[in-house]
Parts: sequence; structure tokens; C-alpha cells
Amino acid sequence: MPVIHLVRHGQASFGAGTAEGYDVLSDLGRRQAEVAGAELARRGPRDPVVVCGTLNRQRDTAEVLMKSAGLAGTPRTDPRWNEYDHIGLVERYGTAAGGAGTDVPAGDRGVQAVLDRALEAWMADTGDGGWERFASGAAEALRELAAGLGPGRDAVVVTSGGVLAALCGGLLSAPPAGVVALNRVVVNAAITTLVAGSSGISLLSFNDHAHFAGDRRPLLTYR
Repeated sequence: MPVIHLVRHGQASFGAGTAEGYDVLSDLGRRQAEVAGAELARRGPRDPVVVCGTLNRQRDTAEVLMKSAGLAGTPRTDPRWNEYDHIGLVERYGTAAGGAGTDVPAGDRGVQAVLDRALEAWMADTGDGGWERFASGAAEALRELAAGLGPGRDAVVVTSGGVLAALCGGLLSAPPAGVVALNRVVVNAAITTLVAGSSGISLLSFNDHAHFAGDRRPLLTYR
């Protein structure tokens, strides 16, 4: 059965204040991508198809990861693997999230708390339909990828935390609060593994970051 490894992009410039500023892979993020690539090489994916979103941080992670894993070629790109606009989300749902527009508490925990509440408000806004488009687009991209993998061929996808939470939440039939909880804990350059079988796509492991244990623990980041 085809195996699909979903890799979150390496650390970007979280808190940069603009979507463009955030879409830059940091030096630490590049190192994380190298280590994730080495881990994938150890796992030995079979003639893998490599796909990523169109965001800079995703494409750069994919390129570094492929080089580290010894994979030739260039990754395919598909915007359905892109992350939602977290800055725009807080701007739109800031009041519902307990803040006022982009005026959010200082520090990673304060920012994350407001983002969590904004994400829940977005998912609850059925009239907007934005979350449904986002989640269904990611699910469609996954189904198409799995359907195109023949016997003896695997895939590696470089994407983002929101996409991972949406996909895994869907596979687990998780409620909105569960999707938010998954989104909150995704580690940069962690590996989530799925298997595509005759009964559909199943989740084997979520957010595996054992490659950042021991003396590599300083490489562990969430934002």
C-alpha cells in the first residue's frame, strides 16, 4: 500500500507581523528540514512523489529536505497544500477571539490563545464557508495524490500545520475543538504518516518528531 508522509515546513519568522514576513524559512528551519530529510531517507520511501504548497517556506523546506534525503528532481506544487492566512484570520475574528483586530497579547502563548479562538470562530462561521473550502480542498488534494500512486510508490508532502490539523481531524472525525488542539501542537518539520489502502486513507502516526530528540532537542519548535 502507498505510504504518504506529510511534513510540516521548517520554522519561519512567526510574529513578523505580515503574511509576507512570515513566509521566510529561518536558518533553524533549514536545519530542521535537513534533519527531516535524513529521517525520511532512513525510512526509505519507495520512488517517492514529492509535493508541496506554493508558499516560500513550504517550497524551501521541500528543496532542502529532498537534497538531504538524496531525492532528485524538483517538487510538484499545489496551492491546496497552502496554509490559511493566520494574520487575516485574527484580523477578521479578533473580537470573537477575545482581542481587537491584530491587537493580541504579547508572547507566543498569548498569540496562540487568540489564534486558537479565531480558528474556532472561523470553523463555526458556516455562512462564510471559508473553513469548509480550506479543509475540503486539502482533502481533495490528498485523495488525488493517493489515487495517483501506483503499487510500490510512496509520497512526501511538505505542507503546514493548519492543513495537517484539517486532514487528521477529518480522518479521526474530530470535532472543531479537536482540530484546534491538533493545530496547536504540530511541530516544525514533524512527520505525519498515512497509508492509502482499499478501504481508504488511514492515519498511522501524527506529528512524529523523534528526530528532534536527544542532542537535537534544541531544534524542536512549534512556531
